[in-house]
This record gives sequence, C-alpha cells and structure tokens, in this order.
Amino acid sequence: MSVATVAVQQATIRQYAKDLKLATVGGQFLLMAEEAVKQKHGHLSYLEALLGAEVEDRYQHGVARRITEAHFPKVKTLEDFAFSDAPHLPAAQIRNLAEGGYLSRSEPVIFLGETGTGKTHMATGLAIAACRQRKRVRFTTAAQLVNELTEAKNKSELNRVTNRWMRYELIVIDEMAYVAMPEAAAELLFQIISGRAERAAVIVTTNLPFSEWTTMFPNARLCKAMLDRLTDQAHIIETGNESYRFRRTLKKKGGSK
Repeated sequence: MSVATVAVQQATIRQYAKDLKLATVGGQFLLMAEEAVKQKHGHLSYLEALLGAEVEDRYQHGVARRITEAHFPKVKTLEDFAFSDAPHLPAAQIRNLAEGGYLSRSEPVIFLGETGTGKTHMATGLAIAACRQRKRVRFTTAAQLVNELTEAKNKSELNRVTNRWMRYELIVIDEMAYVAMPEAAAELLFQIISGRAERAAVIVTTNLPFSEWTTMFPNARLCKAMLDRLTDQAHIIETGNESYRFRRTLKKKGGSK
C-alpha cells in the first residue's frame, strides 16, 4: 500500500472519528495500532483497546464536568482524608456511604461536630464519590442557598430556582445552623429540604446539636419539622470536638523540624 494511500486512510479515519464525536479514537488510533503490531495483538484486541480508551476518556471528562458543576469551594476526596489522625471517626461507615447506596435510597447524611473536625472535607469527599458515579451534585452553604432563594423570590423566580434544586441527585448544605436565620429565610430553606425528603439525598454539616437548633431557627414548629425531614432515615455521624485540622497542622509542623 502506497504512502499516499495510507495518508488518505488516516485522514478519513480522523474525519469519521470527528463526525462521530470520537475524539480519543481520532487522536489515538494510529499510536495504538502501531503498539498492537509490536505486541502482536489481533484486530479485535486492538479495537477493544481503542474503544476502551474512548469510553475511559469520556468517563473522566464526565466526572470532571460534574465536579466543576457542583461548585465545590475546594476539591477534597476521602482518599485525602487522614482517618488515622481521627480514629474516633467511623471510617468504615463513611467508605460504605461512598459506594452510593444512600443516594439510591434518598437517605440524608448529617455530619455533626465542632469547627475543624473534618465535616466539610468528608461531606465533599462523599459528594466527589457521587460525581464519580455520574450523579448530578451541587454544593452550597446554608447562607448561600437562602440568599439565592430570597433573591429568586424577590424576582418572582422562586418556582424555577426551587425546581432546579430539586433536580440534583445530591446536594450538600454546609454550615447549617451556624448563624441565626430569619423565619422567612428558614421557610425557604425548609421548602428545599422538605421537597427533597424521601426523593433525593442531602448531606448536611452542622456544628450545633439538634437540641440547640431553635437558637438559630426561632420558629420552634418550623425547626422541628425541618429536623424531622433531615433526620428521618439519616446517617448521623458525630465528628467530635477536637479539631482534626489543628492536629493535622501540628503534625506537619512536627514533621518539618
């Protein structure tokens, strides 16, 4: 086969790959074909490897897109969390949650503990794991969510914005009950929580025991209703009082001496 014919074939394959939106096939078919010849692999093995590379690249790009769309303040995985520095935490339970069963069962997950005990890191880690399972995820703080809902209400767009929050397969609400919330704002937050109850999963982090939530949500009846929705079938993980972040800092300083 002449050099000119081979060049035409390669150009045609690249065009076919472009038309079919197979970017990895178009970019790697030649290199992988040469490797298949060296390794004496047959045509089917070559095709399997080439299509496998396309599937893997699409998966990785899909995960990266979902992580971007989730709006994490910082990407933190469970693999990055040093459970050895926090032996009181139920590492096995958290890793089991990362497998995603709670998502299909629409079960809440609540991380409760003092500042610096790893709540946000573990919540983000579970959310990253959900992104890897191709779930639509969104991260927010309670204050950010309430501000968005309030603004939408003022613009007569509350239904549209509320429906968008209902479509996520997982939402993370960080810093719940960190600051006092006016009753009108709490009602908007309750709409999201009650609307998702038993229909889609939510992860919440809070530094306040449930018995003290009425100090942040002055309407006791609304507060009770919110807790009823959040704690029903929930996985409640207490992260304790001792700062994991502070211990990690001390460990780093000790190792640098």
